[in-house]
Amino acid sequence: MASASSLLLKISFFLMLLFSTGKGQLSPSFYSQTCPTLAATVKLVMTTSVLLDRRTGASILRLFFHDCFVNGCDGSVLLDDAGSFVGEKGAGPNANSLRGFNVIDTIKTAVELLCPNTVSCADILAIAARDGVVLLGGPSWSVPLGRRDSTTASLSAANSNLPSPVSSLSQLISAFAAKGLNARDMTALSGAHTIGQARCVNFRSHIYSDANIDAAFAAQRQGTCPSSGGDNNLAPLDAQTANAFDNAYFQNLLSSKGLLHSDQELFNNGTQDSLVRQYATNPSAFAADFAAAMVKMSNIGPLTGSSGEIRTNCRRVN
Repeated sequence: MASASSLLLKISFFLMLLFSTGKGQLSPSFYSQTCPTLAATVKLVMTTSVLLDRRTGASILRLFFHDCFVNGCDGSVLLDDAGSFVGEKGAGPNANSLRGFNVIDTIKTAVELLCPNTVSCADILAIAARDGVVLLGGPSWSVPLGRRDSTTASLSAANSNLPSPVSSLSQLISAFAAKGLNARDMTALSGAHTIGQARCVNFRSHIYSDANIDAAFAAQRQGTCPSSGGDNNLAPLDAQTANAFDNAYFQNLLSSKGLLHSDQELFNNGTQDSLVRQYATNPSAFAADFAAAMVKMSNIGPLTGSSGEIRTNCRRVN
């Protein structure tokens, strides 16, 4: 028969094991007691912001993607350069490109008034990304919460971890696999390009040099994206319904009207062709897979427990 001390040791070990396995798990109800007005606050600011500028939904969604792919969903993308501190905003994929920081600032200010020192910037960004999609007609999902904010950033990781607009299909699959996302997740998440705009510098090579593009579409895009100069001229990633979150992006790919080289790679006699066809004809399948992939992406490397901090200003560490 086990001694009392032996039994106590086993119980202690079991409790420690239980705690350690539960630690680090995110939950949609994380703030239900500490900040019950969080969801309504984020939704109010996002609704106003999207009404004022329809691009906001796409901008916030892209911010979240660029956050999660660089050392996890930890709010590091929001940090400004300050003194000797170097953030990620100056990285190649981010500079003169990322936008929506002011929207996150506005949400954070409102949340701090209601629930001081409680909600992370990383979580605010995760909720705002979901709300932006919903406001443009896309699917909803339960956002896992409980992330904490990083106290560091990585310019080098931002330069190397984010997929390039000239990526091949194999490069895209590898980049997403490195983050624990499979090829189906990658194709579904690429459907985020059903909203938003791209800069000429990011699609110039595709419309002038690639063969797998509709000639009339290429000529149309060349009208606002010259072969040299005009790098910051914008074009909609989805010319059909630029401000609606739907499956038109995949329909465009079937017609060789993907704006980026990396877009058209999804439908170019490769492994994702059949899935693109499915999404193009079945909006419900795309919506379900996109929502599931967003939850999966939002679980990349979060800081939890005592790691990181809860920033009071999303642009700088406390």
